[in-house]
Amino acid sequence: MQNAKQLDRWIAQIAGGDTAALASLYQETSSSVYAYALSVLKSSHDAEDVLHDCYLSVWTAASSYRSSGKPMAWLLTIAKNLCLKQLRVRSRTETWPEEDWTNSLESAEMTADDKVVLQQCMEVLSDTERQIVVLHAVSGFKHREIAAYLELPLATVLSKYHRAIKKMKTML
Repeated sequence: MQNAKQLDRWIAQIAGGDTAALASLYQETSSSVYAYALSVLKSSHDAEDVLHDCYLSVWTAASSYRSSGKPMAWLLTIAKNLCLKQLRVRSRTETWPEEDWTNSLESAEMTADDKVVLQQCMEVLSDTERQIVVLHAVSGFKHREIAAYLELPLATVLSKYHRAIKKMKTML
């Protein structure tokens, strides 16, 4: 993934109406945004809708973006708000089909071993554990950033992450 400065430059260019910058931002960050949305919504169709709505929001809100050195956090906050809106509207309670996870992992930059582990273990993780694992393993967020993003104490994020990893190891 590009560094934060490059993402900030693209967002600034998007604010000026540069569609090529939007395409570059999308290409570089869409797998992380999609994986996050999928971890929340548990539906590939809904995650795709949120993915596209997220970049439409980026296009319209880029001029109000103020760089704090964390453009991915800004993108994922947009995705989070869209996911919450979708959950409120549709009140989803269904389980996450394995084929949805398989599709998301094929688009993420992960090793084959990582994909196998996640495919086999996602069903045993709670929603929060799944989100923490996706944000850390797929999107590359640090635990501190995940704690701030999910509005959880750092100790909770760390314990849930380690518990999730133990569950995944047990499944293997």
